[in-house]
Amino acid sequence: MNTNEPRRFQHASFAGRIGIARIDITPPVGVYSRNWGAAKHDVADSIHRPLSLTALALSSSEDQPPLVLIDADLGWWKTPATFTAFQQRLQEQLSLEPDQLIFALTHTHAGPPLMQADDSLPGSDLLQQWMTSLVDQTVAAVRQACGTMFAARLEWHMGTCTLATVRDLPDPDPEKDRYLCGYDPDGEPDDTLVLGRITDELGAIRGTLVNYACHPTTLAAENTAISPDYVGAMRETIESVTSAPAMFLLGMCGDLAPRYQYVGDPEVADRHGRQLGFAALATLNDMEPSGRSLAFSHALESGAPLAIWEYQPIKAPTVLRTLRSTVTLPLKDWPSADELERQRLKCTDRALEERLRRRRDIRRGIGDGQTFDLPIVAWQLGDAVLVGSCCEPYSYLQQELRRRFKDRTLICMNLINGSIGYLPPADLYDADVYPVWQTPFGRGCLETTLEAMTGVINDVLSR
Repeated sequence: MNTNEPRRFQHASFAGRIGIARIDITPPVGVYSRNWGAAKHDVADSIHRPLSLTALALSSSEDQPPLVLIDADLGWWKTPATFTAFQQRLQEQLSLEPDQLIFALTHTHAGPPLMQADDSLPGSDLLQQWMTSLVDQTVAAVRQACGTMFAARLEWHMGTCTLATVRDLPDPDPEKDRYLCGYDPDGEPDDTLVLGRITDELGAIRGTLVNYACHPTTLAAENTAISPDYVGAMRETIESVTSAPAMFLLGMCGDLAPRYQYVGDPEVADRHGRQLGFAALATLNDMEPSGRSLAFSHALESGAPLAIWEYQPIKAPTVLRTLRSTVTLPLKDWPSADELERQRLKCTDRALEERLRRRRDIRRGIGDGQTFDLPIVAWQLGDAVLVGSCCEPYSYLQQELRRRFKDRTLICMNLINGSIGYLPPADLYDADVYPVWQTPFGRGCLETTLEAMTGVINDVLSR
């Protein structure tokens, strides 16, 4: 061991200009909000907590165009085309290039679906009015964030939280060779929590970011209220201590969800949110002072030889880089969108009809071809790298990426700039399990995406 190497601990960091703004995007009561096949209702009859949209603007200097990261309490886009149209309107009004914008979803399952007009659905008129206003609200939040930027540091620290559990449960009924979508006591979930802390030149906390992988599926078919699920109480818990906005960045959670879920009681969602919020605050409290590293100073001879560590100032990197790429993934041999629509129209089972509606929407979005070019986005934020896609990979992907880049802080994200389907591991394709049934992607696509993301991270770091 070379004892002459400097010994120090420091957070991955970025120094530049940062702005943050939030806006209320809660839809009206009566809006179409059915997200569960088992639901007996179609429209929301109350508001548990408001839905919010938070915009974060980052720039290396005053004369550099910003990168914009948006965290919105929304579920998923019914088709890629729906998001593409939304994205184009944002870019036109904000004069942003595609690589400057990440629109991320918290993935609440208790909000209105992001879809085109469908007059056959109750509350669809309110849904369309709300979606039209969503563009203007997003533009207002981004402009406010860009117009209030200040000299800041963004520093990251790793923690843990036990809210997430593995949700692929072998059916306890020995007669049924399948998996249920729910808590598996024998599973080994990824408990990684990555916390970002934004501070100003005086060291005051101006914002936090929580990157964590866990499906917001506390509230399910029995819930009739609009809700951000656990994310709302998570933000409230953190903000009550920091007095600064808290953002939620959903991790790669294709196989992860709370232990107790699928309920109609909003207090359960709040309890889950407080659990994650307290874990985030513990991680925040474990961080070193802003702009300081902890470095070994000297040995002090005492009853035992003592290692004395002292704080030293560090100069954070100002690097902001972006890289967009695609990976070609094979698709399953699904029926055409027209055939799926014919099957749906003939279906008399309400739950199955909803499944067919979703599969039809996915097929319409990806087309009737044999492959799909999946976009991958990577942002280098100083020492850290944010990477993600519009899919829902299993947590194996983020765990393996972090193993491959163990000396680099990674913020791994699901459902950014659109949404399509799951990416389960190849060995699950022999099982009867929902994410394999739901996804349009063929066996091996998770592993192919892993290699592609590895390459993209290497590329953005080497530019």
